[in-house]
Amino acid sequence: MATLTIEELAERLQPNQAIAGLDLGTKTIGLSVSDLGRRFSTPRPVLKRVKFTQDAELLLAFAAKEKVAAFVIGLPVNMDGSSGPRVQATRAFVRTMADKTEIPFVYWDERLSTVAAERALLEMDVSRAKRSERIDSAAASFILQGALDRLSGLARVSTTSGDDT
Repeated sequence: MATLTIEELAERLQPNQAIAGLDLGTKTIGLSVSDLGRRFSTPRPVLKRVKFTQDAELLLAFAAKEKVAAFVIGLPVNMDGSSGPRVQATRAFVRTMADKTEIPFVYWDERLSTVAAERALLEMDVSRAKRSERIDSAAASFILQGALDRLSGLARVSTTSGDDT
């Protein structure tokens, strides 16, 4: 299974399944994971990128350890909504991962996630050196939190539209 929309993921998820957020960079992969209730996103240590095969193995080991049911991967769309080389690289990464796992991927517009992560780290008075270590996982956490909030909204809509009152 390769990719799903957030709405398709909402239909397929079972209760108490965690989701991982990914911020795919050229040197690192920022990671975050949801709680089982899918309310909160928590940053995890970044994966240092080496080669695709090793990156995939580390990512799948992380997914197995955290019992991840889906990946939400940031899609680095340009501010004007156009797709650049980083979007193409992200889509290629997901296509190649589809051959290695049944875990679905959901693309999530990540515009300004790194900016938001940087602001949050600054507000917490994190030093410049520590910020550079944590920024990718903080961005992954913002990406995942946006998707979790959308899933929560979809769940509310489905429960209220099912009411007969």
